[in-house]
Amino acid sequence: MQLNLSRPICFFDLETTGVNITSDRIVEIAILKVFPNGKEENKRWLVNPEMPIPKEVTAIHGISDADVADKPIFREIAKDIYNLIKDSDLGGFNSNRFDIPLLAEELLRAEVDFDIKNRLTIDVQTIFHKMEQRTLSAAYKFYCDKNLDDAHSAEADTLATYEVLKAQIARYEEIENNTKFLADFSSRKKFADFAGFIVFNKKGEECFSFGKHKGKLVTEILEKEPGYFGWLLNADFPLYTKKVLTAIKLRSFNN
Repeated sequence: MQLNLSRPICFFDLETTGVNITSDRIVEIAILKVFPNGKEENKRWLVNPEMPIPKEVTAIHGISDADVADKPIFREIAKDIYNLIKDSDLGGFNSNRFDIPLLAEELLRAEVDFDIKNRLTIDVQTIFHKMEQRTLSAAYKFYCDKNLDDAHSAEADTLATYEVLKAQIARYEEIENNTKFLADFSSRKKFADFAGFIVFNKKGEECFSFGKHKGKLVTEILEKEPGYFGWLLNADFPLYTKKVLTAIKLRSFNN
């Protein structure tokens, strides 16, 4: 079957040095861009993360320091990646909670102004968990009756994710074949940032989700405690979270 798209969507998967969105780095990225007419475009990069890859992580995805020693650092390919995805919605497996936040950090670190606004994100894992509660390998076997022999290879995982989504749409009558429905259905709690430090309340207002100001309006706290904004910018928060906080502060100032 063919996805019903209003604009391109890029399915992608990352292999990394670890699972910390703020401090870990990409070592492999694979992107499958699907166009509304069904055309597909594949791109894959190995990346020098400029830090050692832990042996226990290499044991999972098979990429060692030697494999990426002569590969470009992320900053050198950042614009190519951004140019590929800038007109597209995004899709992946656990992408809303890991791949998109980490990619955003890498892009912002490379001084590429990535923003999630005005694009839809489809997390195939969330659809799977709502329907069946398994892993990607199990999802691939369950929906496509295929074995994911090369699991934890970014390219294999990306292709499997795309096939699983199409099979999910075909299998469940309640899942509509349009990106807006899929993005809404595969989303969890509404966050203003990726990492979940800033959430929306029922009125659609940004609130802190942590610490002494948990549940309080960001605009209210930034007005009452201007020093708190400076602390947040200097603390170990993700770059995208700081970008969102800065935008909220500027918006409040302009109002």
